[in-house]
Amino acid sequence: MTIADSSQPDRPPDRPPDRRARKTALIVATALFMQNLDSSVIATALPSMAESFGADPVRMSTALTAYMLGVAVFIPASGWAADRFGAKHVFLAAIGVFTLSSLLCGISVSLVQLVAARLLQGAGGAMMVPVGRLLLLRATPKSDLVNAMAWLSMPALLGPVLGPPVGGFIVTFVSWRWIFVLNLPVGLLGAVLVALFIEDVRPAAHAALDVFGLVACSTGLALMVAGFETLGRGIVAAWVTLALLAAAAGLFVLYARHMAHIRRPVLEFRLMRVPSFGISVYAGTLFRFGIGALPFLLPMAMQLGLGMSAAASGMITLANGIGSLAMKPAARPVLKRFGFRRTLSVNALLSAAGIALCAVFNADTRLWVLYAVLAGGSFLRSLEFTAFNTLAYADISARRMSQATTLYSTIQQVSLTLGIGVGAGALEAAMHLSGRAAPAIGDFSVAFLVVAALSALALPLCLLLPKDSGAEVSGHRG
Repeated sequence: MTIADSSQPDRPPDRPPDRRARKTALIVATALFMQNLDSSVIATALPSMAESFGADPVRMSTALTAYMLGVAVFIPASGWAADRFGAKHVFLAAIGVFTLSSLLCGISVSLVQLVAARLLQGAGGAMMVPVGRLLLLRATPKSDLVNAMAWLSMPALLGPVLGPPVGGFIVTFVSWRWIFVLNLPVGLLGAVLVALFIEDVRPAAHAALDVFGLVACSTGLALMVAGFETLGRGIVAAWVTLALLAAAAGLFVLYARHMAHIRRPVLEFRLMRVPSFGISVYAGTLFRFGIGALPFLLPMAMQLGLGMSAAASGMITLANGIGSLAMKPAARPVLKRFGFRRTLSVNALLSAAGIALCAVFNADTRLWVLYAVLAGGSFLRSLEFTAFNTLAYADISARRMSQATTLYSTIQQVSLTLGIGVGAGALEAAMHLSGRAAPAIGDFSVAFLVVAALSALALPLCLLLPKDSGAEVSGHRG
């Protein structure tokens, strides 16, 4: 079943996005820049933060997953909030919460305080990312969607480009606390731009909040994230982890039964019947296991496995951002030439191979090889990521767009969170099997291979796409 969109005007596929869409994309990208800069910088700073708090560097992944946990709890309500209060107002509030929580992160004096502040950051991010994307989707005709997503992504990718070297410089020469202070001026600028230039487009009517569904989904997602974070890590007893995962599964079953009897559930899984949306979700989830794990594994591998300083590690992982940024102008021509099905299928395998190549890094690997592998792999992963994010909305009607962005963003964030958990779990398992108390480069190699194998599982799902999937969006007529 395909849900067609007849509410937005169509234009020739080669015409660039109009001024409204471009302006919206660039302003929303300001907020995404802040979030991406924060994520990439904190990954580089984890070893120094662990030393400051007297914590195990590997266990510092909780600082990353705490953010994802906050996202999981609040993101199911983002679509309803945007319809009820207006996407512009919710987006403004989200920027404010994210900026304030950044300040709290910067003044934390213990890992517990940092985790609490990161949870609050997750609450802001839960609204900021999907609602910002919704603002763009409502301002952009389908035929301009690929270009608009590129405009949205290019400024936001400055976060990962600048994050590693900036983070490495700050950690090496100043203090990791200044990492979070960087968000304050960016957040203020973003709030001013949104208030002045973004139009508040909202539906004429909105549905009542599905309170039971929100509680069941949010609690279930939080328990699942917590369960995967503790799985095989020795943080809590094994029975506690199993209880968390079992409780999460039980809540999801309750929600599935509840959803069948309600007209507008908080997470509308019936959208998965749309082939382009469903396959983008299923295949994209597997693909993002690798995407989620790399920001955690790479800086740790460079510093703990290869003995580099934070500054040197940041300059090398800078190649990730450069590769992503270089891909964006190529997205539309590639998709127009090959279509979504062929691009996603071939590139899924190539992207997984790029992650697997990180397993060959060792003390004798030349710097140019490190740069080439990271930049090339980032180029491929960014293309896959952009294609999934665009195809997901190709056949969704305007009236269901808020539901689609909520569901897609929820699953996307959870899959990124699970990627961190899988990467950290594989690393600890390799350490346990080798009998080492601290990770060596060989342990990181095992973790890279595990997440690469999971990412490669997206390939058979991509092959299920019809050959003409998303043709209106990509312009492919092969």
